[in-house]
Amino acid sequence: MVVIEPAALELLFSALKEKGYHLVGPTIRDNTIVLDTLRTPADLPIGWEDEQQPGQYRLQHTNHTAYFNYVVGPQSFKKFLHEPRLTLFKAIKDGHAFDIQTPPDNPPAYAFIGIRACELAAIHIQDKVFLESDFQDPHYRARREKIFTVAVNCNRPGANCFCTSWGTGPEVTENADLILSEIFIEKTHLFLVKPGSSKGKEILENIPYREANAEILERHTQQMQQARQAITKRIESEGIKELFYNNLDSPHWEKVAERCLSCANCTMVCPTCFCTTVEDVTNLQGTEAERIRRWDSCFTADFSYIHGGSIRKSTASRYRQWITHKLATWQDQFGTPGCVGCGRCITWCPVGIDITEETQALRQIISVES
Repeated sequence: MVVIEPAALELLFSALKEKGYHLVGPTIRDNTIVLDTLRTPADLPIGWEDEQQPGQYRLQHTNHTAYFNYVVGPQSFKKFLHEPRLTLFKAIKDGHAFDIQTPPDNPPAYAFIGIRACELAAIHIQDKVFLESDFQDPHYRARREKIFTVAVNCNRPGANCFCTSWGTGPEVTENADLILSEIFIEKTHLFLVKPGSSKGKEILENIPYREANAEILERHTQQMQQARQAITKRIESEGIKELFYNNLDSPHWEKVAERCLSCANCTMVCPTCFCTTVEDVTNLQGTEAERIRRWDSCFTADFSYIHGGSIRKSTASRYRQWITHKLATWQDQFGTPGCVGCGRCITWCPVGIDITEETQALRQIISVES
């Protein structure tokens, strides 16, 4: 591992730009940390911290000089790989016929700045969905093959994080081109850097660095231990698939439905959810039409609509579908749960429904009944 100064982030940004990467990462907009284009390191949320609880999110500015002292915002890097809205083709009227045009799909090469361990795990899960199944998504592949990842270890997990339950954080151990740890030793501020790929090593050669000494390595180890200990929310993964399969008719789903608004916030902020719908849109003159793919959610009644009506008419059935797919049937489909423990679904649920608490409540019901 090597050490760079915070000022060297400017050189890192420049090196990535020279390689043709479009830099995207965390920045402040509308009192929220969002993912958007980054021009310089000054666009990062320097000195900002987020406070998250079930159904609560607040940003506050501190006197701290940390660049990455937040957790995660409502947006995930998924939006750059599995786009929220994608035009599949256009039909333009040409006399009595239509000219079918497929828009060129030449996405930029993205450099993901500040991506966390849970986000990298989510991308790995989406790879299974879009690249490793029988039907591959060429749009996802075109974007995925071009990315460069500058990952950052979490020093300050949030109250809704439970990545340790799945082994998806808080430390980045793989699947990143460069791995950064922000280190503070008394008044010294620096970044510990570990290249995770040949691309990462090549970029690092453009930046002045020095070898990390024992004190810095020890401080990094301490910070990771403290971060793991700070994560107190848990989800018991043992037997979780069978738990949901055996309780499809549990009265617990009706209790959850008394609070759930079917707003779909949990699916929209989730870094692994991939449901979409397809719409045909025409202009007012009737001379042009588009077929558009956009994100959808299993919480909408129309999503399960077939001839004769929706097969999931109740909120209880839709919540059961979401959590059962996320934690159980996803494993049968893709060999892994569909959750990485980022806690977004808890934070951005308007009524604070907690996936870990609902899973535990279901276990307790079974325990009482047995």
